Parts: sequence; structure tokens; C-alpha cells
Amino acid sequence: MLGTAGLLASAGVFAQSIVVASTTSTEQSGLFSFLLPEFKKASGIDVKVVALGTGQAIDMARRGDADVLFVHDKVAEEKFVADGFSAKRQEVMYNDFVLIGPKADPAKTKGNDIVAALKKIASTNTEFISRGDKSGTHAAELRFWKMTDTDANKGTGYKECGCGMGPALNIAASSGGYVLSDRGTWLNFKNRADLAVLVEGDKRLFNQYGVMLVSAAKHPQVKTAEGQKFVDWVTGPAGQAAIAGYKIGGEQLFFPNAAK
Repeated sequence: MLGTAGLLASAGVFAQSIVVASTTSTEQSGLFSFLLPEFKKASGIDVKVVALGTGQAIDMARRGDADVLFVHDKVAEEKFVADGFSAKRQEVMYNDFVLIGPKADPAKTKGNDIVAALKKIASTNTEFISRGDKSGTHAAELRFWKMTDTDANKGTGYKECGCGMGPALNIAASSGGYVLSDRGTWLNFKNRADLAVLVEGDKRLFNQYGVMLVSAAKHPQVKTAEGQKFVDWVTGPAGQAAIAGYKIGGEQLFFPNAAK
């Protein structure tokens, strides 16, 4: 059994911890492993990240099972605020999506036009691995398909894995398929096999992340003070500098752009 000191210590730890519902891209890119120790040093608050597809992370926050939401689907985030689950959405950082595929590029997609690339994948029935998990990346992919005239027929190679970004990249690596990825997870991905970045630089591939404190009016159990400290830190000078400082092989993964 814990003595009084142990109980007090446990209570202190519990009081100084929050749950952040976020995306697989922020976790699998390694960003949180880099950021959270910095936040703990600054605040004394522990952060438990539950990494899901953005749709599932938003659902988790709607249920009140998280104190903070940190995701990348602006339309869904704005609806979350409009529905009263948060008072405010703040922009944090951005990176971009990239089309990954085999270096030989059998569908001839290489360039800076994601819509033209998807049309070629569909018309050649080349394998394309879709996340299919209502994540921010999946939502972006579906937006891009809608911009093509082949949305109703994505080709016989189109497959939904219902999985996170890392597993989707693994499937593409083992099968020689194409996949849309956030750049951060790709840069941190070790099992690349014959894959390479084929489409990048299209302004439509811009990938913005937002952060929201879950409303205590909806869910009284939300740790408002501690959650607000995290939001303030990640959108403030120290957090923004930490985001800019996260690099892999000298390449910056995310670019801070919180409103000054």
C-alpha cells in the first residue's frame, strides 16, 4: 500500500497531467517525443497523447475523453468549434502532403500536380493505398480525388487499409503501390524499400494543424487550466521554437505559424 507521501505524490502527478487527442502524423513523425519533454520542463505537466486518425481524435474530444485536440482537418475543426466543443481554434504549424510511390513510377505521376497524378493512377489501374480511416490525411486524399474526373472510378488498384500512416506506408513499400503521406511521417519512416517522393510542391498539398482546448461547459471534467497551459505553450514563442527545431537528417518537419 502507498503511504501518505506516496498518495500525495500520486495525486500530484494525476493533477498535473492532461490527455491530448492528436493524429498519427504528429506521433509517428516523432514530433511529440521531441516536444513533450520541453513542455514538461517548462510546466511540470505530463501529457498523454492518444494518436488516432483526425476523425477519431475529434470524436474522442467530443466525448470529453481528452483535454486538448491537436489535429489537421480545418473544416472538421471549425465544425468542432461551431458545435460548442471548443471556444477557439488556433493554428499551430504546417507541413505538406506528398505522393509517395515506387521510384520507377509506373503511372508516370512525377511532378507537382497531385490531381493529374491521381488521374494517371486511376487510368492505369495502378495500386494506390488509401488510409480509409477518416484521418486528416484521408480527408485530404478524398478532396484531391474529388478534383479529378475519375472520383467515381479510382481504378482497380485502389485499396483502403483502414490504418494509420505508418502501416499504409509499409503496405505501399511491400507492394510497390502509391500512397499519400504527410511529409513528417515520411521523413521519419525507416522501411522505405523502393519508395520515393514523386509529387510535391502543389499548393493544394498544404497541410495545416490546429489546436483546441475542449470546452468545460460541455465536459466539466476537462482540465482547463493545465490544457490551456499546453495550448499557450505550443502556440507561444517557446513551443513554436521547439517545433521549428525538430529536424530529421537536417530537414525541418513542421513549420510553426501560430498567430503572433
